Amino acid sequence: MKQITIKHIAAELNLSVSTVSRALTDYPNLSQATKDLVKSKAKELGYRPNIIARSLKCSTSDQIGIIVPEIRHIFFAGAIHGIEEVAYKKGFTTIIAQSNEEVEREEINLNSMYLHRVSGIIASISQTSTSSEHFKKLIDRGVNIVFFDRDFEDLNVPKVKIDDFAAAYKMTKFMLSRGFKKVIHFGGHLHLSICRLRRNGYEQAMTEAGLEKEILAYESGMLESDGYLLAERMIKDGIKEGAVLAVNDPVAVGALRRFKEFNIDIPGKVGVAGFSNNPITEMITPRLTTIEQPFLEMGRTAAELLIEIIKDPSKKENPKTVILDTKMIIRDTV
Repeated sequence: MKQITIKHIAAELNLSVSTVSRALTDYPNLSQATKDLVKSKAKELGYRPNIIARSLKCSTSDQIGIIVPEIRHIFFAGAIHGIEEVAYKKGFTTIIAQSNEEVEREEINLNSMYLHRVSGIIASISQTSTSSEHFKKLIDRGVNIVFFDRDFEDLNVPKVKIDDFAAAYKMTKFMLSRGFKKVIHFGGHLHLSICRLRRNGYEQAMTEAGLEKEILAYESGMLESDGYLLAERMIKDGIKEGAVLAVNDPVAVGALRRFKEFNIDIPGKVGVAGFSNNPITEMITPRLTTIEQPFLEMGRTAAELLIEIIKDPSKKENPKTVILDTKMIIRDTV
């Protein structure tokens, strides 16, 4: 089967090859009528761009790299879906990789995407990433980077986040309003800004309630197994009543499982809340109270910000930070 090229389209329309090329890449100084004509003929002839040839000719490809801690986590899977949705509409394809919460894999993924000449990278950092140096190296080389959810505060690039402080503050206040005398925080590693802000929000709510002496925050990872072990630690520390605000849903689910194994009445003795609104939170028993993060919208917004700076590099000079709204989802565990 003959490979259809730009030259074939140009010959069919009696246009120059450069005009056809510009029309297919949405060159701004070309009329919309010409763009529509060329794209219509390209579709009719079955034209497919040669991505490899284009990336060799240019310094980048029409590909966007995505790096997340865990693809199986519904929060990141949903964000990837949002990114791909926008990327496809804008003429980009995606390369997806996971760090598996390991900074070494994160760095390998970054370098691999750089060698593939991606147009930009959307990332949420691993919980073991304590330094931004591996991202900074690529930024210094001109690579477009956008962070979502987990980020490095010292890097001045576009970001899509929620107000982690306010969300944790609001949920802690709500738990106290439900009659719990104590709220314990099952937190993540404090070098991650989302973990630090969620802990700060919890502590502020406790302090305002006159319970600063009751503040108790355990620091661990962000996996279900971490929540399981923290719940066991809490019980062994002699705490069998109160509410637990977990740093995310996996930690909350792990804690809930261990509390049930100890036959602790939930929410009669212990209340539990998480972050994200993972679909499993509504399927388990008792159903988990949580803070809904708009992961689909987070992915869409991150993709839009990245494509914006790809098409207009001057926008990198004043990078945007977009803060999306959250919502408390009140279920059986509080």
